[in-house]
Amino acid sequence: MDFGAVFQTNPPSARVVQLSQLAEAHGFSHVWTFDSHLLWQEPYVIHSAILGATRKVTVGPFVTNPATRDWTVTASVFATLNEMYGNRTVCGIGRGDSAVRVTNGAPTTLATLRDAVHVIRELGSSRAVEYNGSRLQFPWSKGSELEVWVAAYGPKALQLTGEVADGFILQLADVDIARWMIQAVRDAAANVGRNPDDITICVAAPAFVGDDVANQRDQSRWFGGMVGNHVADIVARYGDSGAVPQALTDYIAGRTGYDYNSHGRSENDHVDFVPDEIVDRFCILGSVDDHIAKLKALADVGVDQFAAYVMHDDKEETLRLYGERIIPALTEHVTAKS
Repeated sequence: MDFGAVFQTNPPSARVVQLSQLAEAHGFSHVWTFDSHLLWQEPYVIHSAILGATRKVTVGPFVTNPATRDWTVTASVFATLNEMYGNRTVCGIGRGDSAVRVTNGAPTTLATLRDAVHVIRELGSSRAVEYNGSRLQFPWSKGSELEVWVAAYGPKALQLTGEVADGFILQLADVDIARWMIQAVRDAAANVGRNPDDITICVAAPAFVGDDVANQRDQSRWFGGMVGNHVADIVARYGDSGAVPQALTDYIAGRTGYDYNSHGRSENDHVDFVPDEIVDRFCILGSVDDHIAKLKALADVGVDQFAAYVMHDDKEETLRLYGERIIPALTEHVTAKS
């Protein structure tokens, strides 16, 4: 199992770069950042600084979208970074959440997302592509390689992911729900003749190591609110039973609204509807042993990477304990299984 660290691009940007260096030193293979240019600093500028300050971590957005930037601009960023630092980028993408909703916009359609994945991957991999009736290729890009990982929850989005994505990003660490969604992605891949094992499975959630679980829950409750936005969209489309696991929908009954200006913040003051049970299911909290146990369960259902949201008041200690104890334990577990 690989490990990623997810950071918000809050100023000072030098702090994000420092945490990225620390993550690399502790054995994390990926560094991800939010991409919501109004709520946080512009990520791609900071990605360049991270890549310049590290030697081997892969860096990307968690996640970008097809709406806020022209797809050719997005692809050009990755191809340029790959030329500057070697092929050390990955593009996480979804339909759009806070980056579009904070300006009263809406997520793109799945058809638009499908087209964007193709255009960004082809151009970002130094290949030609048809776009808006023209055949395009970066004449300056040689040998760039770019994978595109798709963030998804609902049945149709999971199907799209299995059909076209290099990786699947699931932003919650509930083992039962992960099992269901991973299988949906793999089935979709097999149905179009793809090898399901070629799709990297990435589960992401807040990770906080320590003994004060009540404090950990309070600082991670925002995540249940964020996930609730996606669940609300799914329930509006598919109803509250049948197409998605009941465990994913029950908890949003008390959800009355969401202020995107507080999106992704531990001090979010309108996520009281998220109960402790959901925080515990969706996040990874508690002691080192608690983390190891849950990560082993996720590995056993097919998770290839755990991307830890490190967004609390004890970032360095959590990164340290992952590097010294948790990552080695999971490496040993996965090796023993194989």
